Amino acid sequence: MHISFEVVPRDAQSLKTQLDFVKQHLPFVDTINVPDLLRLPIRSWASGEYVPRDQYCFIPHLRAIDFDLKKTRLEQLIHDFELDTVLLVSGDPPPDMSHLIYDTRLLDMIAKVRIAFPKITIFAALDPYRSSAKKERDYALKKLDVGADYLMSQPFFDIRLLEVFSELIPKEKAYWGISPIVTDKSRAYWEKMNQVIFPGDFKPTYAWNIAFAQKVLNFCLTNGGNAYFMPIKIDLEKYFLPIEEMMKDNRNSDSLSSPSY
Repeated sequence: MHISFEVVPRDAQSLKTQLDFVKQHLPFVDTINVPDLLRLPIRSWASGEYVPRDQYCFIPHLRAIDFDLKKTRLEQLIHDFELDTVLLVSGDPPPDMSHLIYDTRLLDMIAKVRIAFPKITIFAALDPYRSSAKKERDYALKKLDVGADYLMSQPFFDIRLLEVFSELIPKEKAYWGISPIVTDKSRAYWEKMNQVIFPGDFKPTYAWNIAFAQKVLNFCLTNGGNAYFMPIKIDLEKYFLPIEEMMKDNRNSDSLSSPSY
């Protein structure tokens, strides 16, 4: 099982602080992924300067709408920053429309990168809330067909929904998202912006979210698949230290392994 940790590049010091926390407390994390957020000063691909790439698989997010596939900027960026793994997403429209965007189809972008870089590892996104389960499954499988290697999901909050999607895509290709929601405001955001339906027993507390993370990790250990943490505006120690203890127990019982990419 691989476990990825999302680091938000608010600034250089913030990046270093988050990475130091992972190194000190989360030895089970072997992958660092970085979103590309236009409002922040560091682009995702430039974050590799701060990530120890001999210790972690580094996955910058690249947005399709930022690239004109008729030009070579995408290939040049991958070459210049020596990227061996990427997460390709469609991308949300920028808040400032002075930022140039393109009508680039994600499937075309995946196919182009696969042809140009046969050995690169390509991740794509899976969104269980975007449409029907059938449409999302079909779209995800098309991404794999044109060249993606893995699918990294939006966070789940209901283990039953995760179980459904685990039967729709190849489990060895999946990274199941986990994002702790510890305030009512955050819950409202996910409901409004991402169309999330929370289970009846959901509580925006650390205790509930820690228990749910443990369920997802146990599911991966039992059924296959990988995990993807998106820790947004939380107390990292309060959330992750109990999870670290659980993972120690798993390692001691030899139930956790980390195959290579």
